Amino acid sequence: MEHTIARSRSLFSVTKSGALIAGALLLASCSSEPPKSLVTPAGVKQPLAGHPQQNTEMRGVWLTTVSRLDWPPIASVNASSSAQRISQQQQALRLKLDNLKSLGINTVFFQVKPDGTALWASKILPWSDMMTGKIGEYPGYDPLQFMLDEAHKRGIKVHAWFNPYRVSLNTRPSTVNELNRTLSLDPASVFVLHRDWIRTASDRFVLDPGIPEARDWITSIVAEVVANYPVDGVQFDDYFYAESPGSALNDGQTFKKYGQGFSSKADWRRHNTQQLIEQVSRAIKQLKPGVEFGVSPAGVWRNRSQDAAGSDTRGAAAYDEAFADTRRWVQQGLLDYIAPQVYWPFSRKAARYDVLAKWWADVVKPTHTRLYIGVALYKVGEPSKNEPDWTVSGGVPELKKQLDLNESLPGVSGTILFRENYLNQPQTQDAVSYLRSRWGS
Repeated sequence: MEHTIARSRSLFSVTKSGALIAGALLLASCSSEPPKSLVTPAGVKQPLAGHPQQNTEMRGVWLTTVSRLDWPPIASVNASSSAQRISQQQQALRLKLDNLKSLGINTVFFQVKPDGTALWASKILPWSDMMTGKIGEYPGYDPLQFMLDEAHKRGIKVHAWFNPYRVSLNTRPSTVNELNRTLSLDPASVFVLHRDWIRTASDRFVLDPGIPEARDWITSIVAEVVANYPVDGVQFDDYFYAESPGSALNDGQTFKKYGQGFSSKADWRRHNTQQLIEQVSRAIKQLKPGVEFGVSPAGVWRNRSQDAAGSDTRGAAAYDEAFADTRRWVQQGLLDYIAPQVYWPFSRKAARYDVLAKWWADVVKPTHTRLYIGVALYKVGEPSKNEPDWTVSGGVPELKKQLDLNESLPGVSGTILFRENYLNQPQTQDAVSYLRSRWGS
């Protein structure tokens, strides 16, 4: 326990929020027993402790900052002055929020940690190069605070969306140089401060999820945001163990060091992911019980061919691919909500939309966890041999069927669209008009 206290102290200056965070981290990492299951008898719906029952349907959108996919505007980084850059970025975000409000969107999932950098004033992570083009350069304002002010002004909630383990988007020599240059900064990148935590996977630099100190570090980052900003929620996406066939995560030594007592590396990896979710869940509830915690995993937990409790699907499964036992987290009450990415149409036999939506609704039914379904706005209007439904009448009939099902299933509490900039693309305009007529004020 003492080394945890020392680690917490080293991460924060001695402020009120620093003390709060240190306390939350201690609670998160020193408790070995998982929280008692919040599962209630089938059919009984109760609000979570500190959460009134949510009556409003979730109508959300993911707003991505990685590679500046949704925001900030790519052109703003090359503005002739910092004042012009700031003005362009802030005006673009205001316009996006105005558009979202007109569409009836009530929650934005804002990517605040796209990699090993931050879009808030962090004492742990350097400023994100997404804002200025340079890691560690102060963007001239606090993007998260600006988003919170502008969204809340419009009655829109904001969930801070984190990619927990990603450190960089590639492993190019130029990226290595850029990360190494942060050594003179305060804070510097984790890449130079904790080189022993860094691995490569999917041709990116990532943290090794099997290292307990790395999980503590991620927990401290989430705690910093929750303690210092009025966020409505926190979300992790599906990048836990992210590997590709040609670029696997080499965690053999970590397994040798920490994997005693596990019959397989897969079980140990799932245990590591479980530990992170438990720690973060505890830390958030210790700091601010009203802040929601959720995960947006791959749509398939497990296929029925692998597990009798799985869905009648044939898709990549979070349990086996990302080593994330997402169903268990729901059953144990570790999450306020789960937002599976069900990115297929009704006609996709290998992973039918209705099959998965109903499967997840059954999973959450006896629990306190709300279910929001992630919908593939990015596929709407895009020609696809395997999924032609997305182009029929501009994708409107497929989108309508999905939203109708979400509203008709008692276990589904809302929909989240992936992702914001697709609302502005020519191929989605019929669908956007439909959304405005259905959801808009």
